[in-house]
Amino acid sequence: MVSGGTGEPDGPDGEGAEEAAPGRLHRVSAGLLRGYLAAQRAARGLVRWVHQRWRSSLQLRVVASTLVISVAVAAVLGFFLVQQVRSGLLEAQREAALSDHAAGMSSAINALQDGDQSVDPDQQLEDIVDELSGGRAESGTYDVMILPSVAGSRGYVAGDVRSSSVPERLREQVQASGTGEPSYWTYTTIRREFAADEPGLVVGAPLSHTYELYYVFPLSHEQNILDLVQNTLFMVGALLTLVLGVISYLVTRQVVSPVRAAAGSAERLAEGDLNERMQVRGTDDLSRLAVSFNEMAGNLQEKIQELEELSKSQRQFVSDVSHELRTPLTTIRMAGDLLYEQRDDLDPAMNRSVELLQGQLERFEELLADLLEISRHDAGAATLAVEPVDIRDCVLKAVGDSEQIAEKRGIKVVLRLPAEPCTADMDSRRITRILRNLVVNAIEHSEGRDVVVTAACDRDAVAVAVRDFGVGLKEGEEHLCFDRFWRADPARARTTGGTGLGLSIAKEDAQLHGGWLQAWGEPGAGSQFRLSLPRASGKELRGSPLPLVPPERSMGRGRAARPAPGEAPEAEPGPAAEQGRTPAAGEVG
Repeated sequence: MVSGGTGEPDGPDGEGAEEAAPGRLHRVSAGLLRGYLAAQRAARGLVRWVHQRWRSSLQLRVVASTLVISVAVAAVLGFFLVQQVRSGLLEAQREAALSDHAAGMSSAINALQDGDQSVDPDQQLEDIVDELSGGRAESGTYDVMILPSVAGSRGYVAGDVRSSSVPERLREQVQASGTGEPSYWTYTTIRREFAADEPGLVVGAPLSHTYELYYVFPLSHEQNILDLVQNTLFMVGALLTLVLGVISYLVTRQVVSPVRAAAGSAERLAEGDLNERMQVRGTDDLSRLAVSFNEMAGNLQEKIQELEELSKSQRQFVSDVSHELRTPLTTIRMAGDLLYEQRDDLDPAMNRSVELLQGQLERFEELLADLLEISRHDAGAATLAVEPVDIRDCVLKAVGDSEQIAEKRGIKVVLRLPAEPCTADMDSRRITRILRNLVVNAIEHSEGRDVVVTAACDRDAVAVAVRDFGVGLKEGEEHLCFDRFWRADPARARTTGGTGLGLSIAKEDAQLHGGWLQAWGEPGAGSQFRLSLPRASGKELRGSPLPLVPPERSMGRGRAARPAPGEAPEAEPGPAAEQGRTPAAGEVG
């Protein structure tokens, strides 16, 4: 066939096949590469699995160690035993061979001395070889050869053994010795005309000044015995190693199984199952461990129940006292208000006393309110009234409530709020209370400098950061500041009516929303508190659109922020967060 217009054959051997060959080669190469990568991934996965199992299983380590040690001991003992058997066999064969060679040497010398002088010497030597090779001695079968010591003479060999079976090194030793001296021997490889090569032993000595007498003893029988011993030792060693592995598995299982049971019971006990107990079987050491564990679990359960009852009583006591104090406080408050309204008619000393009384009454009311809130959190009775709220509204309300305190101190509160709404599901009352507490604390510790409040949001979270440039926090105080009644300086008086519970309640409120309340600070460089909340109620918070460390301190000068215990490390702010920090700045105060 001729393809249209080309005049070239279009078949398997034509141009089309040549063009298709590289494509097939490329596909084959790609397939091999994929197979290699898959095998590599499988090998890595197997190595990781074995490494994990090795680290996590005491039983596997004990059994594997037992097997390795057993194999090593069996190999060493087998090696020395084989060497002893080999030495014994070869030594016995060598002694027998030397004895046979000495007897044959005497017989050959006697035959040469007593032979008829009219007989052809070549025929006489051939007869001697035939006579010596016809006998069988204690060493078993052997071959005899008489080789010339000088050139031009012929040698005589019985059987199909080749003269090259005698090493040149042995011939040189024999030729250098004299008649009547002890025989020389060496190990060699016997080469035959019509059979395979085999190991052997050659014994030789000078028969006369012209000829040398050699006995060639095959060692096939000894080699078979040695192979049998080696195979037997290998099978016995393998069986012994397997038996030791099974024994170590069974023994370690008797120890590891109770330990695993104890570990499982301890894990369940740590998870809160205080009724968990171990089964006690027998009176051995492991049974004593189970008894001790059960006693510990029982004592721990009793102590925890006592602590729970005590904590419950304390919470109930705080709640009851707080409620009971409201009635007399209301009466005292009415009397105090009456005196405060008429303070101008009193003398200066009484006027000052009334003002102090009014301030302490306000602080007392705040303390009672905080104690009631803490008791609700401790009892797990705190609830959220969640609704979509713009975080900017909460910021503005909190700053507005703190405006009078800022004015008294001559401090400006600078707002950096995003232009777009930052809506999230939250309880606006609680979030406003958190922000008010943060702003008031910042004003109190700002040392007369401005306070900056920044808000931002991204796709998953909203955040508010309150920054002051006052005394700051020492290392470790970024976590302690959320403890109840904690003060950075215990000698420092509270001048703004703080109860010491504000940050603790704020922390509880933030966690109730599934959010974070974190602090950063440096001595002399101020501090920053950051509130981060998920935009959707119930979603896990994975990052914050605002950094915890202020940007001017994180550029290689400030220490790295550390997340609070139980909180995930903050994520780097993305483009949305950067956009959220582009503020429409304003000032209050």
